[in-house]
Amino acid sequence: PGMPLRDGLAFAARQEAWLRRRLDALPARVPFAPGTEIPIRDQAHTICHEPGARRGVWRADGALHVSGAAEHVPRRVRDFLIAEARREIAPRARDLAARLGREPGRIALRDTRSRWGSCSARGHLNFSWRLIFAPEWIIHYVVAHEVAHLVHLDHSPQYWACLRELAPDVESPQQWLHVHGARLQRYG
Repeated sequence: PGMPLRDGLAFAARQEAWLRRRLDALPARVPFAPGTEIPIRDQAHTICHEPGARRGVWRADGALHVSGAAEHVPRRVRDFLIAEARREIAPRARDLAARLGREPGRIALRDTRSRWGSCSARGHLNFSWRLIFAPEWIIHYVVAHEVAHLVHLDHSPQYWACLRELAPDVESPQQWLHVHGARLQRYG
């Protein structure tokens, strides 16, 4: 911010080799298409298109079954995963907030790229719906991390003590997200 465009472009040109290496290291995109395997709470599910079925989207026997026309499969899978994330995250956020004597404001799921969650000064909680691809203990940590901000809207020592009441191990989830977080962004 505040830098002239020509300076930014010159910087990018000077760093081109580094930028290309970083981009090449990103995980390949995985489409929501029949035959594709995706994790739901870190459990592998194969997307199976069931065009004649009239059940919407459902999970059974390690598969994510999707009814309807083929062109609707990606949207239906995404909508299903967002709903699953909401069912996993919203009640957990309310329960953890109650343990701290707080009540969250609005709980929203978004397709964020830079944050797994956030807490506003008004107590609104936002989470990436892509957390549904992570193991349950990672989801718990991220939700606890944001709920603790309902008490301390900073990262002070008091905040970390509050977070440890909800999630005693903070280092392992942080390390997992650092190593595997980009993988969660590649689906869809």
